[in-house]
Amino acid sequence: MKIKNLAAALLAALSLLCISCGKSSELYSFKVKTNEGKEIKMSQFKGKVLLIANTASRCGFTPQYKGLEALYEQYKDQGLVVIGFPCDQFGHQQPGSDEEIAQFCSANFGVTFPLMSKIEVNGEAADPLFVWLYTQQPFKGFGEGQTAEFMNKMLAAIDPEFVSNPDIKWNFTKFLVSREGEVVARYEPTVSPEKIEDDIKALL
Repeated sequence: MKIKNLAAALLAALSLLCISCGKSSELYSFKVKTNEGKEIKMSQFKGKVLLIANTASRCGFTPQYKGLEALYEQYKDQGLVVIGFPCDQFGHQQPGSDEEIAQFCSANFGVTFPLMSKIEVNGEAADPLFVWLYTQQPFKGFGEGQTAEFMNKMLAAIDPEFVSNPDIKWNFTKFLVSREGEVVARYEPTVSPEKIEDDIKALL
């Protein structure tokens, strides 16, 4: 009887472990393309803290490249990886080829963190990684202040129900991912990279 109970307990523990592993490793099942067109697995970032952002080169938020690079330089040796995904879906603010985008980022902001191939983040052609990211951390608002108020008014004019949709609202939406692959936070473009530093440090 005791053996049966022990076996049942072990089986239950293993089941919980498998469920937990499945949840934490979901991120690592995705594949993405680098800006050189090479397909890579997100599993190569397993064990790292990730800051993932959709980016653009002709946006009012484009200077955030500088802040993202500063975070990467400061904490990459401790396990942080910043990953940029250029996207042209918002105001046509990311024209150009992947090569041109990489040159722009390097020349203007000294970007050395990984840049991926240009993607879409919303709609039928949305990259599965970003759909998963915003499903894990839906839109919760732009916060307070003049920039937030401007974003709310601009998007409400396009879609009065935008608040109820979990998707990406604009360039430089940022997702913070733990070493276990959990999406722990989402930051709208109204949140500068500098304001994310303490959250990153808590995960390293």
